[in-house]
Amino acid sequence: MNAVAQEHSAQEDVIQVRDLVNRFGTQAVHEHLDLDVRRGEILGVVGGSGTGKSVLLRTIVGLRRPTSGQVQVFGQDLLRLPPEQRSRIERRFGVLFQNGALFSSQNVVENIAMPLIEHAGLKRPEAEALGTVKLALAGLPPGTEHKYPSELSGGMVKRAALARALALDPEVLFLDEPTAGLDPISAAAFDQLILTLRDALGLTVFLVTHDLDTLYTICDRVAVLSQKKVLACDRLDVVAQNEDPWVQSYFHGPRGRAALDAAEQTREVK
Repeated sequence: MNAVAQEHSAQEDVIQVRDLVNRFGTQAVHEHLDLDVRRGEILGVVGGSGTGKSVLLRTIVGLRRPTSGQVQVFGQDLLRLPPEQRSRIERRFGVLFQNGALFSSQNVVENIAMPLIEHAGLKRPEAEALGTVKLALAGLPPGTEHKYPSELSGGMVKRAALARALALDPEVLFLDEPTAGLDPISAAAFDQLILTLRDALGLTVFLVTHDLDTLYTICDRVAVLSQKKVLACDRLDVVAQNEDPWVQSYFHGPRGRAALDAAEQTREVK
């Protein structure tokens, strides 16, 4: 764990999920799920297909109401708050959805300006000026702001979506498979960007991923979803020793060993 994560780990949990149940009809995705997210950490959330990683993210940010259970953010039970008060807390979130989810009919800066206009009350010129700052923060070059999503590469779409997630200066950043579909070099650069932003802005990051390189490179802790709950949540080296068959296959298979070797080589170079 790095110094920033160590400093914050002694502080409060910004997110507490207790006894969470999510059902779709008769199918239960989560049952009695518990999870804590610590201020300032990058928490990686992994699990096999169908374990409800994205469902958990959407439940925490308020896009899905759970069947039962409790979700506390910043000490407030979101499910019990009046809509206006709940909305104020949710503005402290930034969310990067799978595939970016940019509006195709708007150019990049218009995409970023939208939450600034709707939630911060800025006029369009002010919102777009601030949007260009967020684009630079996300590592996109000047001139990108006037392009449309269809004109961007996969990596640029991810960065534009990240800029939109940062628009309202969130305290907690939710990332859903941010490096999916990226080539290894672009994925590694995106990982380093998230790490830099966390350290510079004091963000807490909830990261759904299947990318082992991401887990080894930037995550302070890893939560494994299995058997409809959080099977384990700890440092990666601790989680990897869990005897669950999926955990063993995931972390100790060929890809897991390659990611570990790459991470160890990087540490040796540093």
